[in-house]
Amino acid sequence: MRKIIHGTDQPLTLAVVARPEPGPGEVLIRVAAAGVNRPDLTQRAGFYPPPPGAPETLGLEVSGVIESVGSGVTRWHEGDEVCALLPGGGYATYAIAHEGSVLPVPKGVSLIEAAGLPETVFTVWANVFESGALKPGETFLVHGGASGIGTTAIQMAKAHGARVFATAGDAEKVKLCEKLGATRGINYRTEDFETVLRDEGGADVVLDMVGGPYVEKNLNLLKDHGRCVMIAFLKGPQAELNLMRLMLKRLTLTGSTLRSRSNQEKARIAREVERVVWPWIEAGKVKPVIDSTFPLADAEAAHARMQSGEHAGKVLLVA
Repeated sequence: MRKIIHGTDQPLTLAVVARPEPGPGEVLIRVAAAGVNRPDLTQRAGFYPPPPGAPETLGLEVSGVIESVGSGVTRWHEGDEVCALLPGGGYATYAIAHEGSVLPVPKGVSLIEAAGLPETVFTVWANVFESGALKPGETFLVHGGASGIGTTAIQMAKAHGARVFATAGDAEKVKLCEKLGATRGINYRTEDFETVLRDEGGADVVLDMVGGPYVEKNLNLLKDHGRCVMIAFLKGPQAELNLMRLMLKRLTLTGSTLRSRSNQEKARIAREVERVVWPWIEAGKVKPVIDSTFPLADAEAAHARMQSGEHAGKVLLVA
């Protein structure tokens, strides 16, 4: 098979290697497309190593067709069209996935588009709906609203019955956020999101991938008993906080990563996603927003697109 190999400060290159075989509880997927995510860039830079036993190859999500299944797998069969969350290995023409992290391609979504679902939908479900415990009727703020995570979070929160606000970096991205269901998109370059949200009565849940100075502003704009969930820190992992505000307002500040969770935990999330989110997708309430696609051999260009910050929605590699 073909796969992308990487090294710190080295260009991404295509190599031909032996095709893997699925072990017990695993499936082999003939990859149609793979999602490009910011953790891929972080791993490439040497700061986000794969968990023990995971492939060194980049790529946390794919779509494709089941090529073969390992022993003990009962739900999936050769020829099934699926998408899957991976601990690594997606930048290739074949990828191994644990059976519990595999989902059927939703009706109305193309096989290529489906590659943009697993990482974003699993992340939003685990952080907004579980850790953040977002309820219908509550106010939700997502930073990076035009990102893959952001576009998914807006739609899922809206489908759930929340009032949604989103920050973005230019007028076109603000319009996209509002088109996807945000009550108000906020251009963080020209507006103060803290002031906007406080004028709107505050937020119950914030999903933050920026970190740094955003953290204290998030706590300032949260309502009593509000929840702020961290999933990344583009402006750095250090923040200065007024802990008295956190105590007086009975706030929750938490965070998580997805990749290091156990197969059992990812399978549990997958079941909830299929139960709740897949019907939203099939009803047209949630859809993958695709910014651009690149051939697998052009993975370097795909990374450049993501690094630029100009993308809106998902960047995909087509195998």
